[in-house]
Parts: sequence; structure tokens; C-alpha cells
Amino acid sequence: MEIFLQGLTMGLAYLAPIGAQNLFIINTALTAPLGIALVTAGIVAFFDISLALACFWGIGLVIEHSLLLQKALLGGGGLILIYLAWQLLHAQVQTDTSAYSQPTLWQTATLAFTVTWFNPQAVIDGTLMLGAFRSSLPADTASLFISGVAAASCLWFFGLTGIFKTCCQNLCPSHMQWINRICGAVIFVYALKLLYTFGQML
Repeated sequence: MEIFLQGLTMGLAYLAPIGAQNLFIINTALTAPLGIALVTAGIVAFFDISLALACFWGIGLVIEHSLLLQKALLGGGGLILIYLAWQLLHAQVQTDTSAYSQPTLWQTATLAFTVTWFNPQAVIDGTLMLGAFRSSLPADTASLFISGVAAASCLWFFGLTGIFKTCCQNLCPSHMQWINRICGAVIFVYALKLLYTFGQML
């Protein structure tokens, strides 16, 4: 259960910073009927989980047989997570969604796939974060961890839809700023964990 919760918190911290996926979800929640907004959340979650699985199992299986790659990924991943956390702690939040228009269902699937799989930063960060954790976990707990990450994706995107459907009038930029700061702090803690594991391997 502890490993599942670790994956859940890591997944939430990784998803929460405001980006293309979240703006897409926010815009749909603010402009579309509830049913369409929920379908959109499900589609985005599906593609996000598929990317997480590819990053976790793909890179994880490769580096599992290479001690050098494990060290490089743990050390490099830890440093990049520290940089990502620093960016989140100092980021200026943009909450303007006026430039987004309501897409059709086909456009929703296409856009969700594009902002997830064709976002180089998301692929790189996902590979470094999830691949690094794959290398630091015992083989029999890996499935629990990635299950937590998948649950975080569903919880975040459906939760985001519900929040903006019901409470969007109370949202202000300072609230989103604090979300970024909290997520930055969580990611910083996980970065230290990766670097600690890296130090033990030296």
C-alpha cells in the first residue's frame, strides 16, 4: 500500500502543474456540458496513462540490465527533478483559457493525443521520472507504483473537471500559484530520494 501511495503522490505532483493538458481540461469544464467534460477527462487520462506505462516499463526494462544506465538515470533524473521543482516554485501562473475553443469528440481525442505524446518535455520528464523510479523499486513492487500513477491520472483529470464545473468562480491566480509551489516541494523531496539511491549505488 505504501508503494501505491508513493506512485499516487508522485503522479499527482507531476500532473498538477498548469500546462497544455490541464488548460485543455479546464477549458472544456468551463464551456462544455458535464457529460462532454467527463468524456474529455477520460480521453486525456487514457493517453496520459498510456504514456506513463510506456515510460515506466519501456525504459525500466532496458535499464534493469545495465548498472551504468541505472546510475546515470538516477543521478540525472534526480538533478532534473530538482530543476523542475525550482521552476515550479518560481513559475508565474497563466490562467487565461480564452484562446481555447470547444472541440468535437474527434478533435478532443486528437488534441489529447497530441498534447500528451507529441510533447517532448512530457516524454522526457516522464521517462526520467518514471524510468528512474522503476530502477529504484524492487521488481515485485513496480506494478503497485505504476498503478498509483495511473490512479493519480484519473483522480487528477476527473477531479479538475469537477472542481472547475462547481467552484471555478472562486479560483484566482494565487490559488494556482500555491498548487505549483506544493507540487514543486513534493517533486523536490522525490528528487532527494533518487539522489540518495544514486549515492548508495556509488
